[in-house]
Amino acid sequence: MPAALLARLLLTVIAALVLTACANTDSRQETVRAPAFTADPATVDRDHPPALTEINFRSHGDRLNGIVYQANGAGPHPTVLLLHGFPGNEKNLDLAQSLRRAGFNVLFFHYRGAWGSEGSFSFTHVIEDVASALAMLRSRAADLRVDADRLLLVGHSMGGFAALHGAARDERVQCAAGLAAADFGSRSQAMSPEAAAGFAAYTDTLQMLAGLTGQAAIEALQRNQTAWAVTSLAEPFSGKSILLVAADQDEAVAPDPTHINMVQAFSANPEITLQHRLLSGDHSFSWSRQALIETVVGWALQCAG
Repeated sequence: MPAALLARLLLTVIAALVLTACANTDSRQETVRAPAFTADPATVDRDHPPALTEINFRSHGDRLNGIVYQANGAGPHPTVLLLHGFPGNEKNLDLAQSLRRAGFNVLFFHYRGAWGSEGSFSFTHVIEDVASALAMLRSRAADLRVDADRLLLVGHSMGGFAALHGAARDERVQCAAGLAAADFGSRSQAMSPEAAAGFAAYTDTLQMLAGLTGQAAIEALQRNQTAWAVTSLAEPFSGKSILLVAADQDEAVAPDPTHINMVQAFSANPEITLQHRLLSGDHSFSWSRQALIETVVGWALQCAG
């Protein structure tokens, strides 16, 4: 074989070996760098694998439909109650999957009168249904592999309102997160007649919510201005960990004033462990999903210990 050809072949082999080594090194580095919630389990517990479990439970006599994302392993696992908004078009199930990869169970369910669950929908029922869901998780902790002492509430929009109220009303819940969280107390106070009429008209179009009229929704908001004000919950949150995430281009729940007011109210209580963040995004964080997931999962891992 000519010397020049042999030299080229040797260079080709050496280059291939170098590229392979670099690729293997990059792969190892990526494996080390990747957070737990971005990678599938390295091994699966055959007796207790990750699973999607359909579930239903009762709230004040009505059956609610839900699913549990069960984490890998026997557990018991810290468990997130993931609450959707009004009416719940954005369900944040990508967040549920990421939380499960990070070792959390996740319960997602529909409130009374929402998306096929029994009963009639109301904002009061939403708050009550959160308490019913927590009670169910505690009563079924063994078969669902739930750590009943580590239940976290995470909600989006109206679900954020429900998560914060749920945590304030349950002494055992130490961690709650509001994502573009609504504050129905302050919202109803600031709503102009035109805005109220628009909200009522929109509500009347929501066929996935049974038993709710626009007029009833407005009347409920006006009647409960004081009781539902999230900014009044600073004292019940003493000793708890709160995460607030807002989106800078949110037109449904504008960060100014809603998010800013919540941050100011909770910051005034030094006994609250508060984290807050403003992301680029619309109400559903449509172009900042990964940033949202990293923020929520990082906080949840820290809060659950």
